Amino acid sequence: MARQKPEGLLFTGKQVLFIVLPLVAEQFLAFFVGMADSVMISSVGETAVSAVSLVDSISILIIMLFTALATGGSVVAGQLLGAKEDERARQTTDQLVLLVTLIGTGVTVLLFFFRNAVLSALYGSVEPQVMDFSQRYFVITLFSFPFIALYNAGAAIFRAMADSRTPMLISFLMNFINIAGNATLIYGFHFEVEGVAIPTLASRMVGAIVIFCLLFREKYPLHFSRPFRLRLQWSMVKRILGIGIPNSVENGMFQIGKLLVIRLIAGFGTIAITANAVGNSIGVFQILPGSAIGVASVTIISRCYGAGLADQVRYYAKRLLGMAFLFNILINIVLAAAIPVILQLYNLSEETGALTTWVLLFSGVVSALIWPAAFSFPNIFRATGDVKYTMVISVLSMWLFRVLLSYILGVGLGLGLQGVWYGMAVDWTFRSIMFLWRFKSKKWNDRLEHRFEPQTEDA
Repeated sequence: MARQKPEGLLFTGKQVLFIVLPLVAEQFLAFFVGMADSVMISSVGETAVSAVSLVDSISILIIMLFTALATGGSVVAGQLLGAKEDERARQTTDQLVLLVTLIGTGVTVLLFFFRNAVLSALYGSVEPQVMDFSQRYFVITLFSFPFIALYNAGAAIFRAMADSRTPMLISFLMNFINIAGNATLIYGFHFEVEGVAIPTLASRMVGAIVIFCLLFREKYPLHFSRPFRLRLQWSMVKRILGIGIPNSVENGMFQIGKLLVIRLIAGFGTIAITANAVGNSIGVFQILPGSAIGVASVTIISRCYGAGLADQVRYYAKRLLGMAFLFNILINIVLAAAIPVILQLYNLSEETGALTTWVLLFSGVVSALIWPAAFSFPNIFRATGDVKYTMVISVLSMWLFRVLLSYILGVGLGLGLQGVWYGMAVDWTFRSIMFLWRFKSKKWNDRLEHRFEPQTEDA
């Protein structure tokens, strides 16, 4: 993609790096702690690793819904800041935090009463020990949902201000609490899955409290109103939800599809569950640079779009996509070389290690060569309010290829876990093709000239 540098860029190259690098550091630490969780819980046994992985799949579904709503608030705030409508942008802070806190609390109450039914419906075929660990882990971690919802909303607001450093520092604190707590409870007090669950809850509580307090400071362009109003303003909520709901549907369908796939994997046995769990733990590192750049693109593109700078939207979109490809390729070369060390860390059996090696190599190739286009473009589109197309394509691709093809290849053709990962690669390839077509289409490029009209755009 050839780039012509527009005049009067809203963000210099240095500013782009200052937005991206803290996000890379934050996500690296978060993913590293996730991997450390898996390594430490592996001392309890492969059944504990499997249980934590299964429950985390449910938790990720819930957290991604919160993240989608936070993204909606971030996009609205970024567009309004770009348009220099600062007062309306500040109103977004109040409304987003109030909205996600209410939803997070409601989800926790609902899941508390139906937690065992949910686990039985999704993973009823797993070994009794795996189910026991899953129930014990889930009952603690579900109470962290309101806190992670609040933290994600606050972090999104800071990123809308092009401040990714503050969320990074809070994330460092949260992850320090998490990993220190894990080590203390698992190795010091010989806790089982509770040794991972309790620090997760504590770290999310601390993160939510810190970011909530910071948002009262008037030195930030986006901060809470004085006094803070415990009342939803439906005009602002509607605008946030106009981006957040399609994004939530997309993320929700994606995670529900993943849960069905994980349920399928659960039927392949503990070896497949464990290999998939390790593959997913390392897989987040394989896409880490691209994922961080995707979050940064919401800040950069929304500000350019709000300012009516269509040429800069295109310029930064191409530049950020190129960065995602480059850094994903580099990190996957490093991770491929580190596979022997990774296998030793997880203390896997020979059979589990062989399957895990295949998963890591295969996912490394597709993460480097396919993932950036499949998942960078949607963030670019969302930052301009173009959410319907990404929702339709993502949901369609997930169910046709990731889910249906996994069952056909994994069960029908007897390929097992490998068939599931083949289905994932086809899913990502289809997304890449369809999103690249959208980016080059006249319809999407025409809409860049009509800012603040995302609600009227059809897919």
